[in-house]
Amino acid sequence: MKQAITPACMALGVFLAASTAARADFRLCNNATSRVSVSLAYTDGEMWVSEGWWNLKPGACETLVRGPLAAEFYYVYAMDERGGEWKGKAFMCTRDREFRILGREDCYVRGFDRTGFFEVDTGKEAKNWTVQLTDPAPARPNP
Repeated sequence: MKQAITPACMALGVFLAASTAARADFRLCNNATSRVSVSLAYTDGEMWVSEGWWNLKPGACETLVRGPLAAEFYYVYAMDERGGEWKGKAFMCTRDREFRILGREDCYVRGFDRTGFFEVDTGKEAKNWTVQLTDPAPARPNP
Protein backbone atom coordinates (compact mmCIF):
# COMPACT_ATOMS: atom_id res chain seq x y z
CA MET A 1 0.00 0.00 0.00
CA LYS A 2 2.83 2.43 0.82
CA GLN A 3 4.37 1.94 -2.63
CA ALA A 4 1.11 2.94 -4.35
CA ILE A 5 0.69 6.04 -2.19
CA THR A 6 4.25 7.32 -2.66
CA PRO A 7 4.08 7.75 -6.48
CA ALA A 8 0.66 9.38 -6.16
CA CYS A 9 1.99 11.79 -3.54
CA MET A 10 5.02 12.56 -5.69
CA ALA A 11 2.81 13.25 -8.71
CA LEU A 12 0.64 15.56 -6.62
CA GLY A 13 3.77 17.34 -5.36
CA VAL A 14 5.05 17.86 -8.91
CA PHE A 15 1.62 19.16 -9.98
CA LEU A 16 1.48 21.60 -7.05
CA ALA A 17 5.03 22.77 -7.70
CA ALA A 18 4.24 23.34 -11.38
CA SER A 19 1.06 25.25 -10.60
CA THR A 20 2.90 27.33 -7.99
CA ALA A 21 5.67 28.18 -10.46
CA ALA A 22 3.10 29.46 -12.95
CA ARG A 23 1.50 31.83 -10.46
CA ALA A 24 2.30 35.51 -10.58
CA ASP A 25 2.69 37.10 -7.15
CA PHE A 26 4.80 39.46 -5.07
CA ARG A 27 6.23 37.32 -2.27
CA LEU A 28 8.53 37.94 0.66
CA CYS A 29 10.61 35.30 2.43
CA ASN A 30 12.13 35.69 5.88
CA ASN A 31 15.61 34.19 5.74
CA ALA A 32 16.62 36.05 8.90
CA THR A 33 17.10 34.30 12.23
CA SER A 34 14.21 36.02 14.00
CA ARG A 35 10.54 36.78 13.37
CA VAL A 36 9.87 39.84 11.19
CA SER A 37 6.90 42.12 10.68
CA VAL A 38 6.52 43.42 7.12
CA SER A 39 4.61 46.23 5.45
CA LEU A 40 4.29 46.92 1.73
CA ALA A 41 3.55 50.03 -0.33
CA TYR A 42 2.79 50.44 -4.01
CA THR A 43 0.83 52.58 -6.42
CA ASP A 44 -2.27 51.19 -8.08
CA GLY A 45 -1.77 53.63 -10.98
CA GLU A 46 -3.87 56.35 -9.36
CA MET A 47 -3.13 56.29 -5.65
CA TRP A 48 -0.45 55.13 -3.20
CA VAL A 49 -1.41 52.28 -0.91
CA SER A 50 0.51 51.10 2.14
CA GLU A 51 -0.53 48.06 4.11
CA GLY A 52 0.72 45.77 6.84
CA TRP A 53 1.51 43.86 8.93
CA TRP A 54 2.50 40.39 7.85
CA ASN A 55 4.35 38.47 10.56
CA LEU A 56 6.77 35.85 9.31
CA LYS A 57 8.67 33.28 11.33
CA PRO A 58 12.26 32.50 10.30
CA GLY A 59 12.21 30.48 7.08
CA ALA A 60 8.61 31.44 6.21
CA CYS A 61 7.40 33.03 2.97
CA GLU A 62 4.21 35.01 2.42
CA THR A 63 2.43 36.27 -0.69
CA LEU A 64 1.84 40.01 -0.21
CA VAL A 65 0.21 40.71 -3.59
CA ARG A 66 -1.63 37.98 -5.48
CA GLY A 67 -1.70 37.91 -9.26
CA PRO A 68 0.41 39.51 -11.99
CA LEU A 69 2.36 42.55 -10.86
CA ALA A 70 0.69 45.81 -11.81
CA ALA A 71 3.59 48.08 -10.83
CA GLU A 72 7.31 48.11 -11.58
CA PHE A 73 8.27 49.41 -8.14
CA TYR A 74 7.17 48.10 -4.76
CA TYR A 75 8.30 49.37 -1.39
CA VAL A 76 9.00 47.28 1.70
CA TYR A 77 9.62 48.04 5.34
CA ALA A 78 10.35 45.28 7.84
CA MET A 79 11.46 45.07 11.43
CA ASP A 80 12.46 42.13 13.57
CA GLU A 81 11.77 41.39 17.21
CA ARG A 82 15.34 42.37 18.12
CA GLY A 83 14.99 45.95 16.86
CA GLY A 84 16.58 45.40 13.45
CA GLU A 85 15.06 47.10 10.42
CA TRP A 86 15.03 46.84 6.65
CA LYS A 87 14.24 50.39 5.59
CA GLY A 88 14.91 53.02 2.98
CA LYS A 89 14.25 56.60 1.90
CA ALA A 90 10.79 56.25 0.33
CA PHE A 91 8.47 57.51 3.05
CA MET A 92 4.99 56.06 3.43
CA CYS A 93 2.27 56.15 6.07
CA THR A 94 2.06 53.28 8.57
CA ARG A 95 0.60 52.54 11.99
CA ASP A 96 1.37 50.14 14.84
CA ARG A 97 -1.54 47.79 14.25
CA GLU A 98 -2.94 46.25 11.05
CA PHE A 99 -3.50 48.90 8.38
CA ARG A 100 -4.36 49.73 4.80
CA ILE A 101 -3.74 53.42 4.15
CA LEU A 102 -4.51 55.31 0.94
CA GLY A 103 -2.08 58.10 0.06
CA ARG A 104 1.42 58.85 1.31
CA GLU A 105 1.12 62.54 2.12
CA ASP A 106 0.51 64.24 5.48
CA CYS A 107 1.00 61.03 7.47
CA TYR A 108 1.32 62.78 10.85
CA VAL A 109 -1.58 65.14 10.21
CA ARG A 110 -3.79 62.15 9.37
CA GLY A 111 -2.79 60.36 12.59
CA PHE A 112 -0.30 57.90 11.09
CA ASP A 113 3.42 57.29 11.45
CA ARG A 114 5.84 58.14 8.62
CA THR A 115 8.18 55.25 7.81
CA GLY A 116 11.04 54.84 5.32
CA PHE A 117 10.59 51.92 2.92
CA PHE A 118 13.22 50.43 0.61
CA GLU A 119 12.51 50.24 -3.11
CA VAL A 120 12.17 46.97 -5.00
CA ASP A 121 12.53 47.35 -8.78
CA THR A 122 10.80 44.34 -10.33
CA GLY A 123 11.54 45.44 -13.89
CA LYS A 124 9.09 46.40 -16.61
CA GLU A 125 8.26 42.84 -17.69
CA ALA A 126 8.18 40.92 -14.38
CA LYS A 127 4.98 39.05 -13.64
CA ASN A 128 6.13 37.82 -10.22
CA TRP A 129 8.84 38.65 -7.70
CA THR A 130 10.22 37.35 -4.41
CA VAL A 131 12.10 39.46 -1.87
CA GLN A 132 14.48 37.59 0.45
CA LEU A 133 15.11 39.24 3.82
CA THR A 134 18.39 38.17 5.41
CA ASP A 135 20.23 39.13 8.57
CA PRO A 136 22.68 41.97 7.99
CA ALA A 137 26.32 40.94 7.75
CA PRO A 138 28.17 41.49 11.02
CA ALA A 139 30.26 44.64 11.10
CA ARG A 140 33.94 43.98 10.56
CA PRO A 141 36.37 45.76 12.85
CA ASN A 142 38.77 48.13 11.11
CA PRO A 143 42.40 47.00 11.53
